[in-house]
Parts: sequence; structure tokens; C-alpha cells
Amino acid sequence: MKIKDLRLGVRLLTKVIVVVSIFGFYNCEDANIETIKINDEWKFKLLEENDAVESDYHLADFNDADWDPICLPHTANLEPLVVNNQWQGICWYRKELKVPASFKDKKLTLEFEAAMNHSKIWINGMEVATHLGGYLPVVIDASKYLEAGKVNKIAVRLNNTDNPLTGPKPLKILDFNMYGGLYRNAWLKAQNKIHISHPVLADKTAGGGVFITYPRVSESESVVKIKTHVVNDDKDSSEVKVVHSIFYDGELIKEQTSNVNVIEADTDFEFVEEININDAKLWSPKAPNLYQVATTVYANNQIVDSSSNRFGIREFTFKDNQLYINGEKTFLRGVNRHQDYPFIGYALSDNAQYRDAKKIKEAGFDYIRLSHYPHSPAFMDACDELGLVVVDAILGWQYYLDNDQFRAYCYKSAKELIYRDRNHPCVLAWEVSLNETKMPVFFMEELNKIVHEQYPGDNVYSCGWMNDVYDIFFQARQHRLLHPERYDESKPYSVSEYGDWEYYSNNAGLNQHSLSRTERYETSSRQKRGYGEARLLQQALNLQESHNDNFNTTAYADSYWVMYDYNRGYHDDIEYSGVMDIFRLPKFGYYFYKSQRDLDEEKVLHIATYWTKESPLNVTVFSNCEEVALFLNDELVAKQLPTKSSISNNLKHPPFSFNIESFKPGTLKAIGYVNGKEVSEHIVKTPKAATKLKMWLDESSVPAEAGVNDVLFLYMVVVDENGTIVPGYSNEVSVEINGDAELMNQGSIEAEAGIATALIKIGKQAGTISVKATSNSLSGDFQCTVK
Repeated sequence: MKIKDLRLGVRLLTKVIVVVSIFGFYNCEDANIETIKINDEWKFKLLEENDAVESDYHLADFNDADWDPICLPHTANLEPLVVNNQWQGICWYRKELKVPASFKDKKLTLEFEAAMNHSKIWINGMEVATHLGGYLPVVIDASKYLEAGKVNKIAVRLNNTDNPLTGPKPLKILDFNMYGGLYRNAWLKAQNKIHISHPVLADKTAGGGVFITYPRVSESESVVKIKTHVVNDDKDSSEVKVVHSIFYDGELIKEQTSNVNVIEADTDFEFVEEININDAKLWSPKAPNLYQVATTVYANNQIVDSSSNRFGIREFTFKDNQLYINGEKTFLRGVNRHQDYPFIGYALSDNAQYRDAKKIKEAGFDYIRLSHYPHSPAFMDACDELGLVVVDAILGWQYYLDNDQFRAYCYKSAKELIYRDRNHPCVLAWEVSLNETKMPVFFMEELNKIVHEQYPGDNVYSCGWMNDVYDIFFQARQHRLLHPERYDESKPYSVSEYGDWEYYSNNAGLNQHSLSRTERYETSSRQKRGYGEARLLQQALNLQESHNDNFNTTAYADSYWVMYDYNRGYHDDIEYSGVMDIFRLPKFGYYFYKSQRDLDEEKVLHIATYWTKESPLNVTVFSNCEEVALFLNDELVAKQLPTKSSISNNLKHPPFSFNIESFKPGTLKAIGYVNGKEVSEHIVKTPKAATKLKMWLDESSVPAEAGVNDVLFLYMVVVDENGTIVPGYSNEVSVEINGDAELMNQGSIEAEAGIATALIKIGKQAGTISVKATSNSLSGDFQCTVK
């Protein structure tokens, strides 16, 4: 199917709906309803200690002329590469919002996808909402406060300091950063008095909005159940019906109309339709087929509302505690992810979220555990499109407050997470658990109950790190090794984290105390890209050993810790256990996981060496081929099968290990064979002296886009005369940008293992962007056209 077209395009679905997007937002001319993204033309102020009293900032007539003009997504503070002391405090946003005159007497909903962490919102000087929590939407019924045909003043006050009611731990002892700001999108939706509700505002058990489930799943015939909650805020009753139009790949395949129901004034009604889909295209990691349903509401035979929702027909079941997707037994190879970028924290564009998900899929993973909080709606959309199974999580990490307010916040978060993400086919389970936190049984029972009340049926699962109550037991490998008595085979079991902590050298690892400090660091999985080949290979070996060991359990899935290096509040350096670094550049471990793909998905062959005089003479090749031949300067070193050992005996595709007697500069060439035939080749050359900077922009199939605060990594690769990367180069690189783009790096830019990275934010104007980079006598140029 045309995944890219689904993500980027809009489709003409019916005469009624003139624009339908995959995000469920739409413009319906006949019904005079509209959803507007309101990311542009905000004003921002970071509150300083010497500022005037902030009591006037919310007033409609406050003069914010000296505030910073910004667009969303926005971070409250640009941080250095290594975040030793993340900013915490109070910041303000203000916006002049002109509401069209056509919105008079409409249902008006204002939504912020996220606001970190304690927010207060004013409209025209009147406080309209307060909200706790920085990861789930802030949704406001603004009908009484916004004036149609006028310029309205929106003010938002955010406080991201430690909050005992939201948790988790205080920043200074937290293993990640929470950053600040309005770091996702903001929307204004206008609907008629008779309308489809917003699930958060409706707060209706297993209802509100449009809710899609799959009572029967098979390729021959599936049943799609669609619940549509319609509210009548009008003064009169109306005869109401809904029409569901289902599309696959842009083509109408099924349409079904409900019975007519009379909805009295100031009441609501839930329409429930079961729709048969013949020759269903099922969703799975290998075939992420997606449908679109346009739901149109008629009142007295007039169109009054419409909504578009994307869905995928799939079934997750467990037999003998093993996972079956659409009846096919499936082991999920996965990874954990934190959602931050360097410098800008959480303020990624939707395009950047997609690029992050695509890198995870390309690394050989089919499953993501979202750590340890709800991630962006755009990231969830990407997982749907790419076939990435997700475990969705509420915020929680090593923190529980024993009072009713904290528990009520957690319960509310669990409900609102399900309201937001329940239609995503990628979601396997809901981690309504506070990670690595001792929780009372009654608390877990209530969270588990919420999952099954809000998403009734057999195809839904809760999960948690304690083996009580939850449907799925999540256990980190280190917890099983330290406490084998807690291992539980009585229910579906997933290795929630592995490969890092049990090798961690600083203060928590296993079997580390007998080693010297140097040995502890060298054997850790926390390896920076610039630490050299031996330590990167050690990380890859740790990943191999621990992933192999997970198959000795009954696990149906495992998730390595972690995909990307990340900053954390409690430590003065970056956490380096990622298979890619914080700039999304791969380490050797990346190719280990990539090589675990099946051959029919991708043929993988990678020589894990730079082949310099410092390189290990035991050369590792990651591949899913049946045989690999390695040549040095066109002389055969060996042609062999994968290297079997006690730490590779369970792997789909063990690495290949070649012993070379002595270093000779030149060319290493690997050839991969399947059924005796050459299918792939990889070459590594000994680097010579650096001659230039080769530059490329990481678009990951999504071109840079103007007007959406798009952010992309620009890589400046130090190469020799043959185009070979020079991994020993670590000097500073200067960057000059021409065009509507901005360099987001804070401080100097230095090459690491031969690559320097600039984070570029694209401005509002389409056109040409050119970048010149220099480092000592080296230089490079880059140019791209932004649409």
C-alpha cells in the first residue's frame, strides 16, 4: 500500500468531505465545520527572577510587544548538548487568535497536544482551564469564551518545576529530562451544535468521539465496530443518523448508514454500527495495511458534522502465553525510546517524529516500548504506517505518592491515554503501571480495571512491571537476574529492558565489583560513538549476549534499552547505551539488530570495523546471509558460516567472526551468499588523510518542509580522497547557513568519529537553503530546496 501517500497526502473522499487528513481533522464545507492548526504567531516569555510581577500577563490588553515571537512546537529553553542543569521554572505564551465570523454559535474546542507540566489557560483575560501533566492533551470547551468575528487573546502559563502530584521523581534524581514548553501542536475546532464529541470532554466510559474495534478478524471477512458519540447542544430535538464511508488506498470500499434516532435537546446518543469487510487487508508489522473511515452526521437530513479516522484491522491474541498477530505466531524484537532531541528537548516537528520511527523500523525492530510516558500523536501515526507494534504508557518512574490526589491523577491519565490512542492499530498493550515503583495492589487493580472498562473486549491488554494484577508481566532482564524468584511463566511475559543496566559500570551493574574502574567502563553498554571500535564492539557483544539470553525465557517480546542516547536529570553526561547516538547516527550495535531481519525483508551485510592500524584483528560481520566471504586486498581471508557460541545459539542470524593475522592497510570486502549465490556486498577501506567535508541532510523519506518548524540533522562527514570516513577526526566545525533556516546547536560543533552534526530548523519560507561548513583546511557545501 502507499504508506507515504497516506502520511503526506490529503484525499478527496466524498462530495461532503473536501479535505480529510489521517489525523482525524477535516474541513466540511456543507456543514460549515473546520479544524485549524494554530501553531503560528505566538509570543513567548521565560520568566526571570528580576521580571515584573506576572499578574498582568494573562490580561487581554497586556502589551507583549517585547516578548519573543515563536511558532509551535516550541521548547521553553534551548539546552546545551549535555544537559547538566535543565531549566525549570515558569514561562508564558500569548496569542492573538482571530476567530472567523462564521464560527458564531459554534461548538469551539481548543486543544494543546501537550503543555509541560502544570498549565493555566486564559481567554480574553478569563481563566478557562488548569491542567496537570505534560504529555497528554489539554482540551478546552471554549465556546463560551471565544468571540467569533473578533481577535481573541489567548494566554498560557506553564510551570515545569517538580510536581508531587504528577511525578515522577524530582529532576535532580530523574533518569530522563522532561523539558518544557508548548512542544506539540495546537488546534481550534469549530463544530455545529449537533456534533461528534471529543472523547476527553465527553469522558464517557468506552465511548466519546469515534471508537473503532474489531469483533471478528480474518482475511476472508472481518467485522469493524464503530461507536459514534453524538451530542445535541441545540435547543430543539433532531432526527439524527450517521453514515460511515470506508476507504482503502483512496478507494471507497464500503458505506453503511445507521438507523435514524431522535436526539432531544441537551442530550446525547451513541450510534453503534458493525460493518462487514470482505477480503480484508489486515494490519501487521510486515503489512501495515490501513483504512480510512469518514463518519458523517446528518440532522434532519442536513450534514452537521463529519470526522475522519484511520484504522487497521488486526488481532493480538496469546496462546500458551505466546503472541499471535492475526493468527500467526510472532516474536517481537523491540526497543525502548525516549522522545527528546539535542538542544530542543521535546519540541520535534511531526516530520521529525516520523523520521525517528522510520529509523527504528530500519534498525530491525518491529516493536517499541514508549518510555516512560505518552509520546507524540504524530509518532503514533508513524508507528501505524510503518508497522511498529507499541506498548503505550502513562507517566511513571520510581515514584508513588500515597494520597488520593496522586492516584486520581494516574487514573485520569490512564483514561485519557486510551481516549487518545485507542484507534491506533499499533497499540498492543497499555502500560498503566509506574515503572520500577512499588505500588499497592488496589492501585494496580484500579488501573487494570480502567483499561478493560475503557476498551472492552478480548483484544486488549494491560501490562506492568510487577507480576500482580496486569495481563502481561513486564520484567527487565536485570530484575530477573537479580531476583530469579520473581520470574513468572504463568502469564504472557515480555523483557521490558535489557542489555544496559546489567552491564552498567558506574553504580548499578551486575558482577562489576571485582573489575577495575577501567574494565568496568570498557565492558559497559554505555559507549559513545567516539570511544573507538573496541568499545563499540563490546556494546554490540553485550546486546548479542543479552538478546540471545532472552530466548531462554518464555518471552514473546523483548525491548533493548535504548534506541537513542539521551540526557537525564540526575547525571552530568549523556546516557550512551543507544544503538544510535543522540544525533541519530548508528553504532555497531545498530547493525547487529538490523541483521536479525528475515532475508525476505532485507538482505543485511555490514563489516563492523574502520580497518585502521588500531582496529581489532578479529573482524565481526553482521549479516543475515547464510554464508559470508571476507577478502583483504582481494585475497580471501575465509568463507564461512555464522559463528555459533553459547551467546549466539538462540539467534536468528548470529554474527560472523573472522580472524586476520596482521593488519595490512587497504580494502576489506565482504560478500554475502544465499543458496550459494552472491546477494550482497560491503566494502570498508583504510582511511587516508582527511581532504573534505561531505554533507547530507537526513530526511528519512520525508523532505524538509517549510512552515511547520521542521527540524533535521545535517551531517558533515570528514572523508579522504576516496570518500572514506576518517574516524579519528574530532576537530571543531564551523557552519554558515543561507536561506530561511536556523542552526539550533548550542555551543561549538565538534566532529565525533569523523562526523559533525548540525540540527537545522526550517523557517516559514519555501526556497533554497545552502550551508557551508569548514574545519581547519577542510570545507564542504550543501544545498537543498525546501517546499
